[in-house]
Amino acid sequence: MTLAPPDSKDYAQRREQFRRMLTVYGRKPALEAMRDADLDCRILHLASSNREDGLIRELRALASQRGMDVREHERAALSRISRNGKQDQGVALDVLCPGFQSLDTFLGSLKPDGPTRLLAFDGVTNPQNMGMSLRSARGAGVDGVLYADHGNPALGPLVIKASAGTVYSAPLLRCERIASAAGACLDAGFTLYTLEANAARSLFTTDFADRSLFVLGGETEGVSAEIRSLAHTALSIPMAEGVESLNVAVSAALVSYAGLLRQSP
Repeated sequence: MTLAPPDSKDYAQRREQFRRMLTVYGRKPALEAMRDADLDCRILHLASSNREDGLIRELRALASQRGMDVREHERAALSRISRNGKQDQGVALDVLCPGFQSLDTFLGSLKPDGPTRLLAFDGVTNPQNMGMSLRSARGAGVDGVLYADHGNPALGPLVIKASAGTVYSAPLLRCERIASAAGACLDAGFTLYTLEANAARSLFTTDFADRSLFVLGGETEGVSAEIRSLAHTALSIPMAEGVESLNVAVSAALVSYAGLLRQSP
């Protein structure tokens, strides 16, 4: 198949659809997704070398009930689809997630009025932390979570499990890298807040800008120097004496709900 030129409308539409797609790998994660009638499962990918055991038969049966496309691949080709040949168990599933979109598309559709809260993770690589953070962001109604192809964990089974499945409906804004994405948000009028243990201003007493981007740092290094150089304000979460910091997932929950409470009448 000949690909459309990168500057064509068809190419842009295909790229945006790709950004909305989550490829789930592994037999049980794929089966759990297929059993969920609320999920928009599109294509089931199977390795041609799979044994037709109970799980594979159930996957095929569910795909048939949904009228889905089932494609068989050589093992190496399936590994390229799943991007995790060591753990995909010969199964990958494409799920269309309505809340996913590219950051460029999101910024281009912003309304001029009304508060918008975004959350980003600068170097957070632990899948469990990311999954729990996404669950909190989704629960608090955060408008978007910047999710980088480089520097954040792959959206695999560990992230999905830790999010309790909320990743499928989370408002993920796909981007290449957090630093460049943060710069694009600044160009769109966002105020950038970083969370840092030694910051003088408290998360709980700050009046946030209408367009706010909150960036949490990684588990070991914290917020990078590149992000600090872009930030308007550093915020801290007050801690009792003798406690240095909170887990990033707990911090993400506090940030998500602090923003929500500021907007409550």
